[in-house]
Amino acid sequence: MDKVKKKLGFGCMRLPMRDGGVDEKQFCKMADRFLEEGFNYFDTAHGYLGGLSEKAIKKCLTSRHKRQEYLLTDKLTEPYFKSQKDIRPFFESQLELCGVDYFDFYLMHAQGSANYDKFQRCEAYETAFELKKEGKIRHVGISFHDTAQMLEKILSDYPQIEVVQIQLNYLDYNDSAIQSRKVYEVCRKHNKPVIVMEPVKGGNLVNLPVDAAKVLDELKGGSRASYAIRYAAGFEGMLSVLSGMSTIEQLEDNISYMKDFKPLDEREISAINKVVEIIHSEKLIACTACRYCTDGCPKKIFIPDLFSCMNTKKLTQDWNPGFYYSEVYTKQGGKASECIKCGKCEKVCPQHLPIRSLLEDVAKEFE
Repeated sequence: MDKVKKKLGFGCMRLPMRDGGVDEKQFCKMADRFLEEGFNYFDTAHGYLGGLSEKAIKKCLTSRHKRQEYLLTDKLTEPYFKSQKDIRPFFESQLELCGVDYFDFYLMHAQGSANYDKFQRCEAYETAFELKKEGKIRHVGISFHDTAQMLEKILSDYPQIEVVQIQLNYLDYNDSAIQSRKVYEVCRKHNKPVIVMEPVKGGNLVNLPVDAAKVLDELKGGSRASYAIRYAAGFEGMLSVLSGMSTIEQLEDNISYMKDFKPLDEREISAINKVVEIIHSEKLIACTACRYCTDGCPKKIFIPDLFSCMNTKKLTQDWNPGFYYSEVYTKQGGKASECIKCGKCEKVCPQHLPIRSLLEDVAKEFE
């Protein structure tokens, strides 16, 4: 396995943005600092930021640094191929967009029961293994959003898989829908190194309810993000924990506690267990704002933003959520009540949220 120097990875789904595009000056500065401090793992995918992420990788990373200085992961995502003959041209276009001759890791993206049959039918895994033989991929893996039983099947069907990217954070670890613990245990059973995504759950473990935030802040041991990322990094078999950094301040904070990583101690673990209890008592919508749901919505509803309004309303009871709902998000997109219940959003939701019924709740609250 290629050397991942430190356990923090740079997730390129939430890059700094400016005027509708990636803030390249800021991203260059962040990439340079990341490498300067001894970190080297970057993660992207073709659909991230509407196709801008890969281009930014070329502009700010690969054209400015020697190939041996960084490790780069990209992914094969289901909407971008219809048959096996589409995969190679798509893969080659990704290499070109990123400005590299090979990917260190190439993942079958968002694997689960909804798309696994297509990946098998189109011989996506077999194609990736061939590309590895040709030297265009160093390691073939998967990113995964489904049950432990489904992961067991995939790893049994394709024991050649070298790494698994899963969602793992302290809020989801024992969640019966996400099954982070069970999925992690399957990875360990098959002896697969693990890459963690959503360690701070799309920012939800930073923007905590007041009572929960107080528990962590009283520790005086670091930022709220630091406890979440160190929690995930403390498990055995962790190759990298991805953080979607969009500001230099987030980067510097992550560097401060991951440069010389130390797992959580007993006092810190006790505190995050208390945080989990508090969050569950609030009954917030567990949306991570990945925005997969918005891409195919026929009514152009800004689902994550409406859910954010709902959560903020529960936590603060002030006027802001109502204003943003009526004057910002539903001016640009559809209202919650305009959902036609086609279910496209629920099929792609990594959190397995009952989005249609949740939108009904949002409509009742704000309309």
